[in-house]
Amino acid sequence: MFSWMGRQAGGRERAGGADAVQTVTGGLRSLYLRKVLPLEEAYRFHEFHSPALEDADFDNKPMILLVGQYSTGKTTFIRYLLEQDFPGMRIGPEPTTDSFIAVMYGETEGSTPGNALVVDPKKPFRKLSRFGNAFLNRFMCSQLPNQVLKSISIIDSPGILSGEKQRISRGYDFCQVLQWFAERVDRIILLFDAHKLDISDEFSEAIKAFRGQDDKIRVVLNKADQVDTQQLMRVYGALMWSLGKVINTPEVLRVYIGSFWAQPLQNTDNRRLFEAEAQDLFRDIQSLPQKAAVRKLNDLIKRARLAKVHAYIISHLKKEMPSVFGKENKKRELISRLPEIYLQLQREYQISAGDFPEVKAMQEQLENYDFTKFHSLKPKLIEAVDNMLSSKISSLMHLISQEEMSMPTQLVQGGAFDGTTEGPFNQGYGEGAKEGADEEEWVVAKDKPVYDELFYTLSPVNGKISGVNAKKEMVTSKLPNSVLGKIWKLADCDCDGMLDEEEFALAKHLIKIKLDGYELPNSLPPHLVPPSHRKSLPKAD
Repeated sequence: MFSWMGRQAGGRERAGGADAVQTVTGGLRSLYLRKVLPLEEAYRFHEFHSPALEDADFDNKPMILLVGQYSTGKTTFIRYLLEQDFPGMRIGPEPTTDSFIAVMYGETEGSTPGNALVVDPKKPFRKLSRFGNAFLNRFMCSQLPNQVLKSISIIDSPGILSGEKQRISRGYDFCQVLQWFAERVDRIILLFDAHKLDISDEFSEAIKAFRGQDDKIRVVLNKADQVDTQQLMRVYGALMWSLGKVINTPEVLRVYIGSFWAQPLQNTDNRRLFEAEAQDLFRDIQSLPQKAAVRKLNDLIKRARLAKVHAYIISHLKKEMPSVFGKENKKRELISRLPEIYLQLQREYQISAGDFPEVKAMQEQLENYDFTKFHSLKPKLIEAVDNMLSSKISSLMHLISQEEMSMPTQLVQGGAFDGTTEGPFNQGYGEGAKEGADEEEWVVAKDKPVYDELFYTLSPVNGKISGVNAKKEMVTSKLPNSVLGKIWKLADCDCDGMLDEEEFALAKHLIKIKLDGYELPNSLPPHLVPPSHRKSLPKAD
């Protein structure tokens, strides 16, 4: 497909899972180095926005960043997923985690301090060295041989404090560090305590650091078992209202409700809700390895578009500068007119306003530069990026789709993820259409006497009722005709257009399943087949 793809693959088998991932990774790396990096270097993109990407940024496992105010359960959440302690872990009601901890896979259990971590070329943290010792002394990597960490890595962040402690006492720009991680992780999980919903100004600033990464954000309303159903409804509403003021997007964020730890539930009224929410969150996390290549491609596209816009801004400032006199006055004028320059560039190059960096932050950074030393616009560099976005990306996306089909499904395994799928405690086991699967007696039999009374009021002929008479009873459920039609198809086991007493009882049982909020099966499970029809009906797969 691409010559550079062939070189990266090196003749390896395309069907191999690890080799397939490496092929895509090599393609992304090659595109970045040949198309995007020259543009970034020409216009000082790395000084204004984000350091250059390295091999580890393309090769690393999917990462999850946990963010929240202190005592919202971030570290406990990691402990819950891994089902074991990790080096550097501290849990308590007071602010305990005062460091960023990267929890990653390692053959032996141990920890690496920040200063040593940022010189390791195999880890994607080398560019964090720019935040200095104040940050590196509060950064570490915990490694342990845990099955979950073979597929993902987790970043635990310090609990967000209030007031001057957050802004001054840390000794480094906390929001800038969060922004650095947000650009590189696959998922950002914001944790909230059901008892402490207030979003402090500091937490609000931290959330705003995730601007442009909204698709990665998920919200967890933790410790939800500590309030009753009525309070939980009000807490959820208050949380959505608070988030709506901070995150300025038209879409509603996905909020998962539950208590993510291994302790007994204090309030079991919402147990079924918590189980369903946990399963949804686990499915979202388990899908990350499968979607890692697409996420990296998406991030590369966003970076390329920003680099292109940055080049237009810098080259425009260079063009507007006088050659001899009045340079400082002109610089101040251009900085103050930056919003107008943005509008001018949007019209001139047909660029969306959403691709431009924040005006205020850009103005502050430009104060420190000599505009006369900027480069003029180099059309060839822009054309290279445009060519990548218009043709190479679509071809690479097709390659990713092919390789996802050829690779086995990659799911996060181990820890809490295994506990939700094994034995009789996985979601829906023994409920709805699955009720009675382990019992010898037909599950419908317990309610059959009641159904039989109804059956004989519907004028059966030769032991069967017609579709017209069955309809009179079935429509009293008020279910849509499309649902009732599916129930009829499942219940009419011999497909004769009529229902005997067992088939009618089965139809009533399926109606009850739907009214209780469960989904109907696509085909009738063996345990639901009426006893008198089991010989004539082939077993469902």
